[in-house]
Amino acid sequence: MLKRQNPSTPEHRRDLAADGGALSMSHNDSRSFFSLSQLVLSAGRIKPSPALKHSKITYFEVEIVDVQSKKQICIVDKVPPASTLLDVKHKFHKACPQWYPSRVGLQLEHNGPFLKDSVSIQSLAVSSIVTLYFTDLGQQVGWTTFFLTEYTGPLLIYLLFYVRLSTIYDQVESRKSFRHPVVHLACFCHCLHYIRHLLETLFVHKFSEGHTPLKNMIKGCAFYWGFTSWIAYYINHPRYTPPSFGHKQVSYAALAFLMCEAGNHFINVALAHQTNSGNRTCFPSPTYNPFTWLFLLVSCPNYTYEAGSWISFTVMTQTLPAGIFAFLMVIQMSLWAQKKHKVYLKRFYPEVRRKAAMIPIIF
Repeated sequence: MLKRQNPSTPEHRRDLAADGGALSMSHNDSRSFFSLSQLVLSAGRIKPSPALKHSKITYFEVEIVDVQSKKQICIVDKVPPASTLLDVKHKFHKACPQWYPSRVGLQLEHNGPFLKDSVSIQSLAVSSIVTLYFTDLGQQVGWTTFFLTEYTGPLLIYLLFYVRLSTIYDQVESRKSFRHPVVHLACFCHCLHYIRHLLETLFVHKFSEGHTPLKNMIKGCAFYWGFTSWIAYYINHPRYTPPSFGHKQVSYAALAFLMCEAGNHFINVALAHQTNSGNRTCFPSPTYNPFTWLFLLVSCPNYTYEAGSWISFTVMTQTLPAGIFAFLMVIQMSLWAQKKHKVYLKRFYPEVRRKAAMIPIIF
């Protein structure tokens, strides 16, 4: 007969302890494996290293051709698509040092307009080779230099006549003659006009890109400097006679001159700070400043005020040279105003269509 084993015997207890230890070790291994699995899952999947993408950039070749002889001057190669025409001009200057960028005029067609420096090559390209026609624009000057030179001359020239140099006037006659107050007032107004122009050139006006030929600056300086010498010679002459209507004529004309100068300044400031609506530039609108209310009637009030300044100066001094200069300035201002008015009609038709160009109702 088989004997029933007593569970309370020492052998039986050792067997249970051994089985319990094995179970405990198996349970600990399961917990360790579970913890390791959770750690791997929390770290996420192992991502393979991304493959390097080789972007293919298409470069352009720009062929520079002489506009007159139709002969090839050079080829500018490896031009990136984002390059502008100014970048091409700089590379062209490296290949041909005698033509610096401001002197180079490039056209897409033989008789087409000159392209702006900000135009991208990609916008011009039809194929990988872009052909541009080259024109030598001659010696160039920047717009800031142009206006500073043009306006500094009259300021200094007038002062030379005002002090009555011995090389210009007879000193004996100059000492004997009495200077009428309008002579001093005319000097003040004339200097104020050109000082305003100089300060606005430096701090107000925003000039367009590019340059202008040196010959244009020479013509402008000859015009302004020559007329300033003629006007200043008569007004500061020892035999100068004051205006016919005396103090009233001088006072009213001087007041009108100062008002036109102030109006011109405020209009130029308004034009320099045109507001933008999205990507569209808005036409300047009148503000609380009364000098800007002229925008309600004309599209180019700065030319209106400029012409008014010289008409007032002519009435104040009552001299023939000032009158001729004012007449020529009115003609020039009207031509500029009509040209700019046509541009405004294309860009701001609803705001400009009922306005005159320079003189209200007339034109």
